Parts: sequence; structure tokens; C-alpha cells
Amino acid sequence: MSSYRPLHDGWTLSAVSRDVRDTPATVPATVAATVPGCVHTDLLAAGLIDDPYLDDNENRLSWIGRTAWCYTTSFTWSADEHERTDLVCEGLDTVATVTLNGVRLARTANQHRSYRLPVRHLLREGDNTLTVTFDSAVGYAEEQRKVLGERPGAYEAPYPFIRKMACNFGWDWGPALVTAGIWRPIGLESWSGARLAEVHPLVRVTDGGTLGRVDVRVRVERATEEPLTLAAEVAGVRAEVHLAAGQREAVVSLSVPDPLLWWPSGYGEQHRYELAVRLGDARWARKIGFRSVELEREEFRLAVNGMPVFVRGVNWIPDDCFPTRITRDRLAERFAQATGAGVNLLRVWGGGMYESEDFYDLADELGLLVWQDFPFACASYPEEEPLRSEVAAEARENVVRLAPHPSLVLWCGNNENLEGHADWGWQERLGGRSWGGGFYHDLLPSIVAELDPTRPYIPGSPFSATPGQAPQDPAGGTIHIWDVWNREDYGRYAAYTPRFVAEFGFQGPPAHATLRRAISGELAADAPLLLHHQKADDGNGKLLRGLGEHLPQPATFDDWHYLTQLNQARAMAFGIERFRSLAPYCMGTIVWQLNDCWPVTSWAAVDGDGRRKPLWYALRRVYADRLLTVQGGEVAVVNDGDEPWRGELVLVRQSLGGEPLAKEVVGVLAAPRSVVRVALPGSVAAPDDPAGELLTVQLGDERVVSFFAEDPAVSFAPADYDARVEPVEGGYRVTVTARTLLRELALFPDRLDPAASVDAMLVTLLPGEEAAFHVASGQSLDPQALTSYPVLRCVNEPREHAS
Repeated sequence: MSSYRPLHDGWTLSAVSRDVRDTPATVPATVAATVPGCVHTDLLAAGLIDDPYLDDNENRLSWIGRTAWCYTTSFTWSADEHERTDLVCEGLDTVATVTLNGVRLARTANQHRSYRLPVRHLLREGDNTLTVTFDSAVGYAEEQRKVLGERPGAYEAPYPFIRKMACNFGWDWGPALVTAGIWRPIGLESWSGARLAEVHPLVRVTDGGTLGRVDVRVRVERATEEPLTLAAEVAGVRAEVHLAAGQREAVVSLSVPDPLLWWPSGYGEQHRYELAVRLGDARWARKIGFRSVELEREEFRLAVNGMPVFVRGVNWIPDDCFPTRITRDRLAERFAQATGAGVNLLRVWGGGMYESEDFYDLADELGLLVWQDFPFACASYPEEEPLRSEVAAEARENVVRLAPHPSLVLWCGNNENLEGHADWGWQERLGGRSWGGGFYHDLLPSIVAELDPTRPYIPGSPFSATPGQAPQDPAGGTIHIWDVWNREDYGRYAAYTPRFVAEFGFQGPPAHATLRRAISGELAADAPLLLHHQKADDGNGKLLRGLGEHLPQPATFDDWHYLTQLNQARAMAFGIERFRSLAPYCMGTIVWQLNDCWPVTSWAAVDGDGRRKPLWYALRRVYADRLLTVQGGEVAVVNDGDEPWRGELVLVRQSLGGEPLAKEVVGVLAAPRSVVRVALPGSVAAPDDPAGELLTVQLGDERVVSFFAEDPAVSFAPADYDARVEPVEGGYRVTVTARTLLRELALFPDRLDPAASVDAMLVTLLPGEEAAFHVASGQSLDPQALTSYPVLRCVNEPREHAS
């Protein structure tokens, strides 16, 4: 029997120590605090700081991360019938001293774990005072660096020396906003007799999917030593075991005949069952799914329920620098954007955190596979104490916590640290000091093997499954491709023949409405405030150089914004089409990245305000079950669905004005989950006039338009079209009829209404063709503005718009 009382009310926040040179005089001694929350959001709510996401306000807020802060609350308590009372802290960020009624309970230094502290002996009848004091995480990490010795990494910030979300210290897409606070629930749990201290189900499927087995490992904390009965039930099957006096661990095993299996999105239904565990009056319940998962490490082929899955993935970063603002509804919106783009896997990147229960529950519900990095990224990490014990504790807790979720299919030791040690010159700089290898090759795999043998583990990404091979060896394991974007044209993706690409990306700016909200000054590519929202090294230079021969150089900000967004979409589409065409040799791509944590020019498909960039629409096309793509002298017919794709492949070489010049028809049958490559017949493969011709490839309802030259070299006629706007439920229908070829037609209604969105983008129309776009908006929009520059764009629009 137990009771729980949240302690979320009546908190105040005060600065304990501050650097008077940096701290604004306007910050009072005490402000009201929200728990769960953090210092930044409390100061923001009190109107004491400017929004760190706007303009360059971030630059004036670094003092917050270098200040010690104290959270205090008072609560009343009366003795009850229970024998024990614990203070349960689900998340403290990060270097915290917890004190109750003047007695120190704990000193913590790990954002990634929880703490349970016995307090009944300290509680008083009537008023009680609880304080949680947070030392500066920056100061703590810097002190640990002095003690343990410098370690090389991608950034100067001391994040490897503290168990805290690394990107909090700043990244090449995120601000440096080092947080502190009670970031997950805190409360008092009172209990008697015994409690379920840990419930850890391991779910397996055997006998060809006809038998489900759940081994429920349970650890009990006791206030008495009497015999106990432990029961578990799932899918109508019940079992119980008896714990002898003093026994604290047990396993309850359940066998479920013919369970309905949990499948990834696109492969079947996401069947789940409630698993309930009882110990006396104590009850624990979670939804589980029956499924198997295997990984062929060399080929890096992931299979669920024996079915190989081509991974259509995206990398996930924390959706906000202040995690308490990431609600279930917000996650549901992001996940809907992911599934809407054809995504079937989220990689929880190692510079972030173990995500919330809502995150994994929604992934379970939607069939989104989850690849979980342990939180290590882009740096060498000391393996000495106190970090080693903290890493072990957080790993054990989170492996157990996440084990019930069928969406979780892979544990990964780190992001890019194996590559850093092998290829970034770390070894000489380390001089023999530890770098994290003991975590990735020993500690973490041993914990996973002990606590979660149902899932595969890899030591990091990129990695080679062959001992002695370079981490970036494309012949096995995973690779990350970053020469494209940093140095090379995106056409270089065609030179890669990888097994699996776990990171690759290309930047583009956020939506215009997002920039306009975040930046109060001039919108210009080189404006200081806009450059503050570009964190990548030489990011804007790479954006312009990345246009290469693919698109014209912009003359205005509006053109810069449109062309660099379009180039981002094209670059990623080019890479994904290449890698999907290589299946089953290549079995996955994970785009960097789905989301942003603030308004910024970055690699994301969905910007920091949740708006879909042109890249999102490109992903929806190239991550569809069925894809046609011209690869050199071939057409790859990619069928990642359950049904055969058969029909006549119609190939037409034609003039830009729509006159057919050559036509070929080829019968095609692409079996389920297969790729068929069709050689282009000579009559359509080679143009007479590369600047004046194009190739259309059509199979059923799917069509791709391919050009024989890059856009600036194509002899496009200036875009000419008719457009009409009709009010419809929820917004407007915009119908465009092409008089000339229209290359990559796009609508940007957020320029008129920041809340507006459009259902389609990047549509190429041949002369005489028509396309309808639905614009969702609750405002009255000007039809002329909705169908004119700079809202309606295409590559071959009249160039006077750029003057």
C-alpha cells in the first residue's frame, strides 16, 4: 500500500551566488518558480530576461549558467499509517544539493537519472522546508576538467565532464543556454510492507511468431521481511510467484500463445497489450508489444519479426533547450510530421538525453522505430570517477525504464566518438588518457547484455562491424557523410555505395515567418542578427557555395531564402534517391535532422517554430513506399510496400515546350520490398539539346521529371501560368495551370499568415498541366498576394523579381 504526493507548488527561486559584473541588477532576490521547470523559464515567466530565442538575447544570458540557484518550498505534513516515506526526485539538472528541514539529503551530479531519498525520519508535523540548491554546471564541469585533465573534442565547452545534456552548452545548430532546475516531477511517496522498486519486463517472440514470452524481473524494497506474493498478467495469461521472507528479487514468466505482433509503420499494425504487475496493493502497469528484432551487424540490416526493414529515418535532437516545455501534444505534432514524411525510425542522438515516457509511448503507438544513443557525442570522455559510477547508474536505470517499449530496437554507445578517436587526431592529444572506449566497448554493452538481451547494441556510429577497420568504412556497419555540406557538392553522394548512412545533411534557413518572429531587425543574409541564428562554421558561405551549378546565385534576400531552402531539399532528395536505389545492399538512411530546438538556419526539415521547410515535402516524396529515380543511365523502381508494383514504365524525351521527341514503354514488375533497375533505352537516354529537353518517367500514378542539364544551363521560358484562388473549408484552394513549364512550383503562405501552411510543394508542371494546393489558414488572405512573388515561387520565374 502506498500514496504519492507531488511537491510542485509554492516554489521560489533565488540566486545563491552571482557574478555581479554579469548579473543584471533587475533580477530580484526571489521569484516564483514552476516545478518541473528550470531557471531560464522561471526568469522568463517573471519578465526578468528577454526571450533567449529572439535576436541575440542569448549573448546576454550566459551568466545564468554560471550562477548558483536555490529552489525552496514549504509544505505541511502529518503522520500517516505508513512505515516509510521517500522523497522521489525524477530529474535534477544537474549539480544539486537536496536539503529537508536543514538536513542535507543528497548531493547529485547527473541530469540523466532519478533519486529516491528516505525522509520519514526528517519530516515534521506541520510545516516542512525543502530546498534544492544547484551549483553552476559550467563551473562544476570546468573543475572536473582541471582534475581529470583536458580531453579533445569538437567543441571547447566542458560538457564531457558532467552528465548533462551536451547540447545545452551550445552546438552547431543550438544556443548555449546552460540550464539548472527540478526538470522532472518531485514528490513524497509513503509506503508500508513492501514496494515494487523495479519492474523490468523482457519480451520475446519465439516459434516463428506463434508464442510470446514475457519474463518480468522484479526487485522489491521491504519495510518488513514477511513472505510476499507477486503476480503478473498480460493478454489474459496470469502467473504468480511467492517471495520467501527476506527475498528481494524474483522473475514471473508468462507465455502467450499466438499473440498479435507489433510491427513498424508500413509493415503491419501496432498491437499492444497491458502488462500488469501486483505486489499486495501495489500495482505497476505498462503497454508492451510482442515483436522480435535482429541486426546483421556487417550488412547493418535491421529485421523486425524476421522482416528486413529499410530504414527511412531522421535524427532527433531535443525539441527545446528547456525540456519541460516539450509536452505530449508537441511530441505528437512532431511525430505526425515524421510519419507524414514517410519516416519509420527516429534516432535519438547522443548529444541530447534519454527522452520522456511520452516520447517512447507515442513511438510505440505510431510504429516509429527508435534507435537510442547513450548520451555521448563528439568528444573524448574521461572514464574515471565520479563519471564512471554515474554513467553506470544512468545506463542501468534507463535501460530498465525503456525496456517495455517495442519501438526501441537498438542501443548505440555514442555519436562519432569512435571516429573522433580513430580519425580526428585525438590519440596524440590524449597522451594515453581515457577517452570513453571503456564505456562503449565494455561497460555499456555489459549492462545491455545483462538487462536487455532482447535488443542489439553497437558501440557507436559511425562504426565498422569488422575489427580493425576504420569507423567510416562504407563496406560494413554505418557511416556519416559530412564531406558533402562541409566541402563537396551534393553530387558526391553518387560516389558512395554504403551499407547504411546514419547521418548526412544539408542546411537551409527556417520559414520566413519563423525568421520574422525571431529577428526584429533587417532580414538579410549577412545581417548580424540573422547570422546569430546560424551556428555552423561558415554556414552561410557553405549555403551559397552549395548552390554550385544547381541554382542561380541570389540577388535579394527573398531569393537567398527561397533558393537555399530549395537547394537543401534537392541535396537531400538526391542522396536519399541514390541510397534507396542501392537496396538491399544499402538498408537505411537517417537524415540529419528532423527538428530544431529554436529558430535557426540548420539541417532540419521542421524548423524551430514547428513549420515544415521545403525539405519536409521532398522527404515525403523520396521516403514514399514507391519511388522512381533516374540514376545515371538507369531508372530505379523502388517498391518498399507489401504489394507488387507492376505496369508499363513510360519514358518520354520531350522538349521544354512539351513536344514528344522519343518514347519508350517497358513492362515492369517490382516485387514487394525490392528494387528493379531498368536501363534507359538509347532513344530517351541521350538528348539532342541538353539545354532544351527533359525526360519524364511514369509508372502508374508516379512520375518523375529529369533534366539533362543543371537549372542555370536549361533554356527555360519565363514562367507563365494562370492561378485562381477559391475559399474552401479551413482555408483556400489555389489552382495553378501552366502555360509554360513550371520548375519546382512552391507556395509560402506563412509570408501572409504566420499560422498558414500548404499541403504540397516542389511540383513541376509541364505546359498545360494543372495542380491544386490547399492553403490552411484562418485569416482572410489576399488572392493576388497568394499567387504572386514572393509567396508563389518557381525556379524559372521571371528574373525581374530578383531585381
